[in-house]
Amino acid sequence: MRYVTRVPAPPLDRFIDDVYCLSGTPRHRRMTVPPMPSAHLFVNLGGPVRLWDSDPSVPPAVLTGAWFMGVWTRRFLFEYPTPVRLVGVHFKPWGMAPFAGLPASELRNRWVPAGAVGQRFPDRIRQRVGDVASAADALRLVEDELRGCLAEALPRGLDLVRRTGAVLERFHGAVPIGALTEAAGVSGNHLAAQFKSHVGVTPKRVARIYRFARLIVSVDASRPLDWSRLAHAAGYFDQAHFNREFKDFTGHTPSAYLALRRRWPAERGFPPDSGPMPAEGFCTSPPDAGLSMILGEEIGRSEEDQWAQ
Repeated sequence: MRYVTRVPAPPLDRFIDDVYCLSGTPRHRRMTVPPMPSAHLFVNLGGPVRLWDSDPSVPPAVLTGAWFMGVWTRRFLFEYPTPVRLVGVHFKPWGMAPFAGLPASELRNRWVPAGAVGQRFPDRIRQRVGDVASAADALRLVEDELRGCLAEALPRGLDLVRRTGAVLERFHGAVPIGALTEAAGVSGNHLAAQFKSHVGVTPKRVARIYRFARLIVSVDASRPLDWSRLAHAAGYFDQAHFNREFKDFTGHTPSAYLALRRRWPAERGFPPDSGPMPAEGFCTSPPDAGLSMILGEEIGRSEEDQWAQ
C-alpha cells in the first residue's frame, strides 16, 4: 500500500499535522487503533470502510463518502476495503474546530458523515480528487480546499487551546496541567472548559493520549525491549498504572502486544503502521453478517500506486 503525505503550509499547519493519500492493497484488512492525539477527516473514493467501537454498546458502522472522526479516548477497529483509495486529514487534537461545524464534544469517540454536520467541502474534495491523476496533485487540491474553509476569525477560546495544546504536543504530554494554567494565566476550570469545547476532552486526557502515543510509536519489536525503561521515558512512573492503561488502550498486555508486533512487524517508514496494529481476537459481530471475522488475516501486497485507477 502506498502512503503519500504533505504537511500543509501556514496557517493550516497550526491545526493540521498532515494531509495524505492512501492507495493500493493493504497488508492487513483489519486494524486496531489505540487512542492517538488527532482528529480526522476521511474522504473515501473506494469501497465501504467498516468500523467497530471497543464499547460493545455502540453499533458498528459502514462508511462511504466523507466523514469526520473526533478525538478518541478508547480503541476502535476498522476494516479497509480492497483496494484502498482515500485521502485524509490528520488534524491536531484542537484542529478540527474551525472546519467541522460541530462542537468537539459531539465528535468525541464518534464517526460522523460530513453531510450530517452541514459541511460541503469534503464532498467537493471527493468530487474533485476523483478526477486527479496523481497523489501529489490530490494533496494540493485538498490543501486548497482546507485553506478556503479556514475562517479569519477563529472560534472564541481556540487560540488558548492551540497554544497550550502545542506545549503538550512538544513535550509529549509530560507537562503538569497546573503549569499550563499558570503559564496561560487562566484557571484550571476555564482551561478544561475550553478544551472540552474545542477538543472534546480535558487537557489532562490530551496529555495522557500524547504520552501513550509517544510510548507506542517508540516500540521496536525487532530488538530486546525493556518495558520499564520505555514506560519511564514516556512519563509513566507507576508500573501498575502503566499496565492498566496499556491494556485499556490496546486491548492487550504489554507482553501480548509485543508478541503480536513480532508476529506482524510494522513496516518501517510507513506511518499508518506505527500506532495501529493488526487486529486479533476481536469478537464483535460484523455489520455485514456475511463478512468473515478471521481477524489478523493477511492479504497480498501491491507496491503499485493505484491512485489513478
